[in-house]
Amino acid sequence: MKITKMHGAGNDFILINNFTQQLGEDVLPELARSLCSRRLSVGADGLILADKPLAEGDIRMVFYNSDGSRAEMCGNGARCLARFAYEQGLVNQEMTIETLAGPVEAKRIDDTNYWIRLPNPSLIVKTTIDFEDTEIASHYVELGNPGVPHLCVELNDLATISQAKLYKMGHYLRNHPDLPHGANVNFYQSLDRGHYLEKTFERGVEDFTMACGTGSAAVALAVQNDQPDLRHTKIHFTVPGGELFIESRWLNETVLSVDLIGPTEVVFVAELNEIPFGLKT
Repeated sequence: MKITKMHGAGNDFILINNFTQQLGEDVLPELARSLCSRRLSVGADGLILADKPLAEGDIRMVFYNSDGSRAEMCGNGARCLARFAYEQGLVNQEMTIETLAGPVEAKRIDDTNYWIRLPNPSLIVKTTIDFEDTEIASHYVELGNPGVPHLCVELNDLATISQAKLYKMGHYLRNHPDLPHGANVNFYQSLDRGHYLEKTFERGVEDFTMACGTGSAAVALAVQNDQPDLRHTKIHFTVPGGELFIESRWLNETVLSVDLIGPTEVVFVAELNEIPFGLKT
């Protein structure tokens, strides 16, 4: 089985061309758990298959988290898939990617940088959520329909808070009983006008990742929801794995579009010698 490992700002994935491999979806949860296991296998935040479209898209994104759970979509993963599909000759420089959260437009900017148009938010609400007897002001954002759930929490000491305390908060809030579907938890701190430090605890990975594209989009929308003067500003995110940018268009209180721009990197291409549970190469 031929695989390609890629990352987008440190958010890493294993990609498979399922046009040729033709894996059934019944084997994918176990395959994701096996291949994404760090130290014991290749290691990644998720498994992505480039598959045949079911409707009017150019390609379909089949995405599984490292724990084997199916996810609606992934922003950085979609950017990596766009490059993978283009370099595999499956699509042109502009494409439509089918995802469970809806169609995603994608475009090659140059050899490494890719743009995608994320699904518009179906929900942006202010809320409070408890942590250790304290009510934390936050925003709950869902991108797409069914939506990718995100909780956005501003922490003024994000740059200096201990990793142990941040992990405790992220793990607790990700599984909070007020969030029936769970959520990715995005902590952010303002560094300058339109520039934020961000760290995301991702469901399905159950840990912090180096970047989260939909998480950055959710934070940008949360900030712009409260600060209309930022709605026409390209929002810059510094994440542990690099830099990401979000551009959105608003009409009064309605979000018209949300775009994610950032780098992609091919880490390696490999042929697996040992295939889990007898899968054919």
